[in-house]
Amino acid sequence: SFNDIDTSAPLNEPNQVIYFGAPGTGKSHTVQGYTKDLPEGNVFRTTFHPDSDYSTFVGSYKPTKEKRPVRNVAGDIVKQNGQEVYEDAITYNYIPQAFTKAYIRAWQTKDPVFLVIEEINRGNCAQIFGDLFQLLDRKNNISEYPIKPDHDLGSYISEQFRKFGCVASENSAIFKGDELCLPANLYIWATLNTSDQSLFPIDSA
Repeated sequence: SFNDIDTSAPLNEPNQVIYFGAPGTGKSHTVQGYTKDLPEGNVFRTTFHPDSDYSTFVGSYKPTKEKRPVRNVAGDIVKQNGQEVYEDAITYNYIPQAFTKAYIRAWQTKDPVFLVIEEINRGNCAQIFGDLFQLLDRKNNISEYPIKPDHDLGSYISEQFRKFGCVASENSAIFKGDELCLPANLYIWATLNTSDQSLFPIDSA
């Protein structure tokens, strides 16, 4: 039940802020002032650019190289001098990006967790955020309109929370990856350079 979620924000600051101004006016420095004393694992940074999209912000399946044992035609592991023989193999794994890492970490702790987006208007925000935009509407510091993640993202989130032992909580829909909802301790702060003319406009909504 979303009514059971802790709505108390650990910092007396807004959950979502965009610092804007010309270069050198202290935008990033101001954000760093709030995050420099936080544990490294509670601060996630990303920079938007024209090639940024949903997969580079949230995550996607990507090919990764892993070692796996060599097997013969009978299916037995090949050994040489008593040692198993390994080969490089290409497998596909879900690779989380800044949003997903920050989201999972925020649900694992009551401490403040920051997702810092530099140069937010260098990317196409509608394309990058996708349906995550709906989560930015918050009431009492948490998302007022939770969304259902796609299967790949939901499965990854569920697996990570299961490793952390969160599934038995009253917020089971969230920890099972069936619902996405931003917790009160997740802060999404961004910087915007107003003097650069080659940028995407930010939706006024």
